Amino acid sequence: MGAPEDWLLTQAERGNPSTRLDARHPGDRAWSEGNRVRPLVDGATYFAELHERLEATRPGDLVLFTDWQGDADERLTGEPGSEVAEVLGRADERGVDVRGLVWRSHNGSIGFTARENAQLGRALQRRGAEVILDMRVRTGGSHHQKLVVIRHREDPSRDIAYVGGIDLCHSRRDDAAHRGDPQALDSMADEYGATPPWHDIQAAISGPAVHDVETVFRERWEDPTTLRRSPIVVAHDRLRGLDTSPDPLPEQLPPPPPAGRHAVQLLRTYPDLRQGRDYAFARGGERSVARGYTKAVEQARRLIYVEDQYLWGDHVGNVFVEALRRHRDLHVVAVVPMHPDVTGLNRTAQLVGRRRAMLDMHRTAPDRVAVYGLENSAGTPIYVHAKTCIVDDTWATIGSDNFNRRSWTHDSELSSVVVDPDGEYARDLRLTLAAEHLERTREDVEDLADPEAMFAAYAQAAAALDGWHAGGRSGPRPPGRLRRLEPPSIGPVRRALALAPYLWIHDPDGRPRTLRRGDRF
Repeated sequence: MGAPEDWLLTQAERGNPSTRLDARHPGDRAWSEGNRVRPLVDGATYFAELHERLEATRPGDLVLFTDWQGDADERLTGEPGSEVAEVLGRADERGVDVRGLVWRSHNGSIGFTARENAQLGRALQRRGAEVILDMRVRTGGSHHQKLVVIRHREDPSRDIAYVGGIDLCHSRRDDAAHRGDPQALDSMADEYGATPPWHDIQAAISGPAVHDVETVFRERWEDPTTLRRSPIVVAHDRLRGLDTSPDPLPEQLPPPPPAGRHAVQLLRTYPDLRQGRDYAFARGGERSVARGYTKAVEQARRLIYVEDQYLWGDHVGNVFVEALRRHRDLHVVAVVPMHPDVTGLNRTAQLVGRRRAMLDMHRTAPDRVAVYGLENSAGTPIYVHAKTCIVDDTWATIGSDNFNRRSWTHDSELSSVVVDPDGEYARDLRLTLAAEHLERTREDVEDLADPEAMFAAYAQAAAALDGWHAGGRSGPRPPGRLRRLEPPSIGPVRRALALAPYLWIHDPDGRPRTLRRGDRF
């Protein structure tokens, strides 16, 4: 299976001497050992556990969270009283210290959620929690990290951290049946229907790595850079009663005791903010997401399995292409949304990025690369928001980052990587996802442990479902949710018109100029 040091970045390879994230790790190690990580597949699973854990907090406990998008009224269990603001507000009122960092967001007139995020902040502040709207980003950038940390003053063995792709907002509370969250977003493309089916993953982490996730939050909370450059916006926030200056956090407790055998590494992206505004904890930015994925993919020999919202562009395509070129037995399976979630020129721009990555891989290894979308039993496309990658059943990541240049260089991102000495974690995650997509029980996919068997099973299931659709949906619907995707066909004029929006809006570059020139991370 390989030792953690063969797969994970060292502190030097992380390339960020400004961070204290690895301060407690011995030598040049940039990961912690003795952890237990559980993948929570789909939002309903995560929200139910999060609700139970938050309700069990007591006076003196600490709850920290970050969010890209937040809705105060999103119900964690679907029941009244389980709303995000209500659950966190109740915790603070009974003596739990609740702190949040929520991305301020861009204006709603261009499809973003500034109003909803501000409402979440105000709702929690009225209940006593301290929530900060954070806009310390590059122009056009975002804070995309999604984490929750719960520390227990009296019993550190119960400490837990959640890291992944699931925001505390509308549309995320979907389950394995994928009929959608009744509290749905109203901004999705029409193909996804009134309650868009939503596939996602969050990692539940117990053990010393909880301390590492907490450090990620603390570095951002304690960063002295102003939350917003515009004095007008700061004055407006104060008039609205929003907190604009984070209060000091309590002293950080030691790491929780060991809880398992998993080695856990946190990978991050922070941009180069330029003009003397850099984060104190990431001068010139951090690109350990890009570096960590690149190191893992270079190790791949048999199967790279990816579920991702985007999978865009030349940089991503090149990483896979080189691996496919070097190793003739290597296969790549990717599960992505069938359609972008936007329309018009923005949709074309996203398809241009997808086309670039897919064409590069297909030209190199047409018989060893397969890309799929998902649909539910009613034929409605499932929006794939998951961000996970599994390499040779050894290295597995769940996080907020997508396979594109934006996530690798421009926004803030956080991903948790697990290397399990027994190899069970990554294999079990892969087979659990296969069971859902093939509509089998978990016990009925053990025959897919062999990578080539899984590659073939996905191809057969997708061919059967595609054929059923092509034949007018006559007869029983074949089992499974997989639909084969080919590189998008886009005419030269549309590609030319969409190229600039793709490069500058959808997939911008947040690297320092010296790295851009050499196309390095």
